[in-house]
Amino acid sequence: MINGLNAGGQRIRSLTTRGILVPLKFTLGTSAAIVKAVPLLLVDLLNEDGVTGRAYAFCYRPSGAVAISSHLFEAVDLLRGKDSTPFDAAQTLSRQFALLGVTGAVRMALSLLDMAMWDAIAQMQRVPLSSLLGSSPKSLRAYDSRGLGLMDPDRLTEETKNLLESGLRAVKLRLGYPSLSEDLAALKAVRRSISRDDIEIMVDYNQALTSTEAILRGRELEKEGIYWLEEPIAHDDYVASAAIARELKVPIQTGENFNGPEGLLRAVNARASDYVMVDVARIGGVTGWLRAAGVGAAHGIEMSSHLMPEISTHLLCATPTAHWLEYVDWADAIIEEPLKIRDGMVLTSGRPGSGISWDEAKLKRLETI
Repeated sequence: MINGLNAGGQRIRSLTTRGILVPLKFTLGTSAAIVKAVPLLLVDLLNEDGVTGRAYAFCYRPSGAVAISSHLFEAVDLLRGKDSTPFDAAQTLSRQFALLGVTGAVRMALSLLDMAMWDAIAQMQRVPLSSLLGSSPKSLRAYDSRGLGLMDPDRLTEETKNLLESGLRAVKLRLGYPSLSEDLAALKAVRRSISRDDIEIMVDYNQALTSTEAILRGRELEKEGIYWLEEPIAHDDYVASAAIARELKVPIQTGENFNGPEGLLRAVNARASDYVMVDVARIGGVTGWLRAAGVGAAHGIEMSSHLMPEISTHLLCATPTAHWLEYVDWADAIIEEPLKIRDGMVLTSGRPGSGISWDEAKLKRLETI
């Protein structure tokens, strides 16, 4: 029972998915790719009570949206006609997809289904998702992750000023230039463009370095007062990541690629990072996030979010070791009520459910997948 509601009371009637490409306001150059538009998959899950649960996820590649959608329809067929709770559905579907592997597109499909189911439950209770999870909508500390890709220092300076107009008090800088000197030049360009002392800079390498290079560059970067060093090496090399964390003073951040709560637990047990950040579409949806948050709380490790801030706000509200929200405005192009920023904080929606509802007029202007 959650707030008096038996979370098992819904039967799925139908599923609708839509793949779309959203152009970015800030071209995002990382060590892995140059991103000008992001593929998103939108999900509408109608239950027999006439309530539609909604969710969306960043799919990395247009083909990802197609694959995830295919897995979603199969998953819904496996549940059709049954009274399903998010917890029971997660157990059933994990078993059904076990031989294929509950990872990648399969994991994201099951996560999206879970997110939509929880959204519907909260709507039926007429409460925000954060309240359904035992918390309440809050103002959250957030960093701006929309830009600051790999580019020349002059452009970084200008883009930093544009990003800070949002009012947030932290930004993420992508690094991974061919040399350490170029990384330092980029960081110093961003630092010079910040006039306030209370603005933090997070640094993300997107898995670009070797372990040796990560330690070498990390020792120089930490002298510049960065807040964290994110994914300097391959995300799943927990042994090497733990060695880097021991060598450096700056905190190591990792976790956006955790495959389910089990991935987080393995990383925590290996002491692979000082902080963790969880992607709701890779961790197992709301159900997976709650389990991951329990692991984080038990180990006293601070937990941030990765993308999908509209639902991640609710989940961070209910996370005992909540740290930072990663803010992007990608969904502003598809939803009726974008997230609001006030006094340097992102406000969690107080609408029933996750607060996500599609703006059909906006969607008509976007390219479909």
